Order: sequence, then C-alpha cells, then structure tokens
Amino acid sequence: MSLWSQFRRLVEDPLPAFVFELSAGGIAYATGGRTVETGFVPLAPEVLFITPVRDNVNQPHALEKEAAKLAHSTGRKRREAALILPDYCARVAVLDFESFPSDKQEQLSLVRFRMKKTVPFDLDAASIGYHVQSRSGQKEGQEVVAAAAAEEIVARYEAPFRAAGLQPGFVTTSTLAALDLLPPDGITVFAKRSGKVLSIAVTAGRTLKLLRCVELDGETVDEVMAVLLPTIAFAEDEMPERPSRLLVCGFGDVTWELSGRCEAEAGMTAEPLRSARGVPGEGNAGLFGYLHANQVN
Repeated sequence: MSLWSQFRRLVEDPLPAFVFELSAGGIAYATGGRTVETGFVPLAPEVLFITPVRDNVNQPHALEKEAAKLAHSTGRKRREAALILPDYCARVAVLDFESFPSDKQEQLSLVRFRMKKTVPFDLDAASIGYHVQSRSGQKEGQEVVAAAAAEEIVARYEAPFRAAGLQPGFVTTSTLAALDLLPPDGITVFAKRSGKVLSIAVTAGRTLKLLRCVELDGETVDEVMAVLLPTIAFAEDEMPERPSRLLVCGFGDVTWELSGRCEAEAGMTAEPLRSARGVPGEGNAGLFGYLHANQVN
C-alpha cells in the first residue's frame, strides 16, 4: 500500500466498488457501479482521534461495525475500495529540487531525507508517496509533491475495511483528493475545515504550491483568519500574480462571516467550494473530489 500523492489524476481504472472518506465526524461513502450513491454515517466522537503521531482508531470495534454495514459483505472475493483519510493524520509537502534523479529508489531516499526533519513521526516506518509535478514558467529544477503517514496509522484505518471483505488498494488524504474540484486556471487559495483542523492549499493552475494543516485551539473565525491571512500574504508575495479566488469548505454557518472578514482584511471574497453533487462539507470534500477525478457526477 502506498499513500497517493499525485493530487490530480483522471483515474484510468474502473471506479472501485466503494469509496470511503473518514473524518472525526463519520464516514462519507460512495458505492460504485452503474449508479453511484453517496451518503454519510456519523460516528460517536470517541471513535476516532485524528493525530499524526499515534493510532487514530480509539474504538476499532465500532469502526468495524460500521464498515461491515457499508460493505454489505457477502463472503465472496474481496472487492476494491478507496480510502480517503483525514488530513491531519498525514503530512504533505511541496519539495523543491535543483535536480531529481531518475532512479525510483534514489528518488524515494531523497524525498525521505528532505521530509525527515519536518514530520513528527519516524519516516523509516512511514508510508510515503510522491509525484513530480510540472513547474510552469521555470526551466530549471523540479517540484515534488510528497505525502507521508505512519504505517501503523494507515494500517489501523484499513483494518476494519479489510475485515469487511474489502481491499483498500488506493489511499489518499482529504484535501489532496478535494483539489480536483478547484478551477484549472489562475492562482487559488483553498481553505477547508474539519472539526478543529484547518487545511489550506495554494494552487497555480494544476500545480500545488503549498499545503498547510493546522490544529486550531477552537473553531472561531479569528483563529481561522490568524492562519489564513499569512497564507494569502505568502501567495501574493511568492506567486507571479495575485490569487484570483479564495474557496472555502466545511465552515457551515460561519462561511459568510468568514467571507466578510476576508474581503475586509485581505481584499478577497471567500466563496464556497462547489461540485456537481452540490456543496461539499467538512466530511465529504475529498470524496466528491475523487468522484470528480473519475468523471462521476
């Protein structure tokens, strides 16, 4: 199993039988087949505790129970499933290299070395994925999007679905999957909240420039702005042009308050992220992005 780090891809393989997005609030799901159905099953607050440094599944039996219900296990051969994990259980970085080797083993060693000092877990016992992305406007050097998560954390998320007769062959994180819902042009700042975790991405067209994931003390707009404003300032300073849009997801009733603050303090109006299936929330943005990448509406 490898953590998926290529944040935008039109998947050539058929849609798996099931797609699941896990969050502290519950499990968002989509069933494959000719007609795709989506839904959400809430979990009790104590079932999952999202962290990058230890097992996230506090109540494995409760998660196994819900996975078995969703999988409709028939005892036949294992069916493929995609898992979308919470942002905060992993780390994603955009790494800049003057040169990047062609040998896969050398690439992995170099990515591991560059990430080692910036992650709060042992990279020697981590699942790592990476993707060399195009570097528009620059002829020299390469940018690599890398994602890492402790193997134990990923394995514990997979276990209930394996017990339900599923094969989690594709694993990613929520914001990486949700990026496929962003417009393919211009510079975009994307902010997504899930509980007390705030994820902010900056994209230039189809390239990822920055992804921050911060655990907030609370869920107030003031705390969000304290992280969002410096990120917007970074985008304005480092990008060749000013961000053309600010998209937000998972802020619920405070979305319009947040938009007003952003307009007053950053000169940008925050608009809700949208998809063909409606406005994503804090627990299903990755799921909707994955379906969009697979051209499922």
